[in-house]
Amino acid sequence: MLRRWQSLSERESPSYHLHTMNNPENSRLPLPPFDNESAIQKVRIAEDAWNTRNPELVSLAYTSDSIWRNRSEFLSGREAIVQFLTRKWLKELDYRLIKELWAFQDNRIAVRFAYEWHDDSGNWFRSYGNENWEFDEHGFMRWRIASINDLPIHQSERKYHWILGRRPDDHPELSDLNL
Repeated sequence: MLRRWQSLSERESPSYHLHTMNNPENSRLPLPPFDNESAIQKVRIAEDAWNTRNPELVSLAYTSDSIWRNRSEFLSGREAIVQFLTRKWLKELDYRLIKELWAFQDNRIAVRFAYEWHDDSGNWFRSYGNENWEFDEHGFMRWRIASINDLPIHQSERKYHWILGRRPDDHPELSDLNL
């Protein structure tokens, strides 16, 4: 059985992550090559981090020279990731995300996701997308390719109603919601 991650409060501690990132012998579990259980765990860990809406915390899952394509933006490096996510979450308010494993092989994982958010005028959106991830041998993501589409929705069409932060374990998955 895979070792469970530290509690969310431990994972949210920037000092914990900075220590981990600056120690090359430390790894970001689970490690590749992935099996079904470890791939699902890696996806949930990513979802949990993104739902904190903490750019510094999220960036620590990536290699220092990680390469991203997010929609039409191309990023390289952890500082660029922090800047991007800071801009993102200033625009995408009350952001709530669900990720779901699509496929995996060796050190790669493909996910599909949907998140809900609103802009500063109160217009709600559901953003759908797919990501392709590649990890280094220490479990840090070195490559992320994301394709995303935004669908305007009415507030009454929202499906994500949990308190901001981590999605509760008993909340339906994307497939359960027919998304």
